Amino acid sequence: MKTIARIIAGLAAAAAAAFFGVLWLGERKIDRRVDIRVVPVAFAKPTPEVLRQGKYLFESRGCGGCHGMDGAGRVMIDEPGGIYVRTPDITAARVAMVASYSEADWVRAIRHGVDPAGRALLIMPSEDYSRMNDGDLAALVAYIRSLPPGRGTLGEVRLPTIVRVMYGAGVFKDASEKIDHRLPPPPVVPVGETPEHGGYVAAMCTGCHGPAFSGGRIPGAPPDWPAASNLTPGEGGVMVRYATVEAFATMLKTGKRPDGSPVSTVMPFESTANLNDTDVKAIYAFLKTLPPRKPGER
Repeated sequence: MKTIARIIAGLAAAAAAAFFGVLWLGERKIDRRVDIRVVPVAFAKPTPEVLRQGKYLFESRGCGGCHGMDGAGRVMIDEPGGIYVRTPDITAARVAMVASYSEADWVRAIRHGVDPAGRALLIMPSEDYSRMNDGDLAALVAYIRSLPPGRGTLGEVRLPTIVRVMYGAGVFKDASEKIDHRLPPPPVVPVGETPEHGGYVAAMCTGCHGPAFSGGRIPGAPPDWPAASNLTPGEGGVMVRYATVEAFATMLKTGKRPDGSPVSTVMPFESTANLNDTDVKAIYAFLKTLPPRKPGER
């Protein structure tokens, strides 16, 4: 019995050491500096056409869904004793996080998921925007910079200990770890109801549905969030429910399936409802070209 007790005590001590060791790694990872070469994109002149395109991107690509349609920031996740995320004010408020952002700083945050000091932006889903072309990025920034000043509140992220341990162990990654920072800016894809343009727009979905669009558990998401749907064709995918692009568009606009049942509110319908017809049809065409995958096969 004494031997068994010593073994159990030893195992418990080893487990505790491993736990706190990985927690320490998580803390170091949060405080690390990400060294990347940033290629600035020149600020665009805020012409009516540029601001119109920037506003469309802001409202339809998820920026307004996270930061609020006024850009003043909002509480995104608030789980008692769990994850808490308040996004920062990104308006022209004097004390806002982005008040002193340079051309390079905007690119660093949007394309690379890193703040001006080189620290990873833990919650910013930059993997969804890393392949945004220069013109769209410049238009988006021009619109954000035109927003009326908000409250100037800063962002706040609180992660429970177990989430920090998972982060340190690499169970989930921040955006800067997922992005290939060596890639040059992407070429411009002609706008149209084509799979090519659809793939460009659908990049906004990869943070949840994965780079292969096969869905599965969303790494780092709150435990009560459902798994993301498999968007690839065939068995196990949800696209079989949408025999027509009209049915698919209705789901994106209303949050309801063809049978009238609601889709999980985790889906950013506040943003997808603003997608124009061309982008919706292009996404639908793109998803039809994907090879079938098993759910969660990222």
